[in-house]
Amino acid sequence: MGWFTAAVLYVLIWWVSLFIVLPFGTQPVAEADTLTGWRGAPARPRMLRKVIATTLLAAVIWGICYALISSDWISFRTGWLAIPQD
Repeated sequence: MGWFTAAVLYVLIWWVSLFIVLPFGTQPVAEADTLTGWRGAPARPRMLRKVIATTLLAAVIWGICYALISSDWISFRTGWLAIPQD
């Protein structure tokens, strides 16, 4: 895997991980809007903590993906997943 492919894979994993981490620990605003009943954005979103957690989670997932891609555990060149050569 080249450096560009590794970087793109990390960005994609980071973005998906962000959506996994975002709902954790959010509390709605105490009082809803009187007209619509909508509570709006969370009172304290704690985005820095969520970005750090997302970065750590994405690094772990990226490491696992990198290990799988660079090893022969899952290979389309050899083994039962090999693409037939004509």
